[in-house]
Amino acid sequence: MSSYAALLFTLLTSFVGVFQIALMLGAPWGELTLGGRWRGSLPSAVRLIPLLSLLLLGGFGALILARAGLAFPALFGASRQLVWLVVAYCMLGAVVNFITPSRAERRLWFPVVLCMAILSLLVALA
Repeated sequence: MSSYAALLFTLLTSFVGVFQIALMLGAPWGELTLGGRWRGSLPSAVRLIPLLSLLLLGGFGALILARAGLAFPALFGASRQLVWLVVAYCMLGAVVNFITPSRAERRLWFPVVLCMAILSLLVALA
């Protein structure tokens, strides 16, 4: 079960990662992130935030895959504790996306991040 949860988590993480890359490259999806503060493309200085998100997502994906025993065996031992950071971050992300003032952001990201939170919890508990 944890293998399937880890693979689904990785798939969702990849989807979010592609979105973050598109934001960094100037995709006009500002209303779908950061509370919908910017319509169209994010300002140049703000595009560093999707870069940070992308780096976090990559690390989270690696930890989840390691915890499930699917990849990165060197991280397996550390993943026992670090996986809980992934769970906490995703749960906080679900709350933030639920209360965002941007209706479009809420509709898109709340279900995605809630699924990521549940899947990471399943991997953490396995």
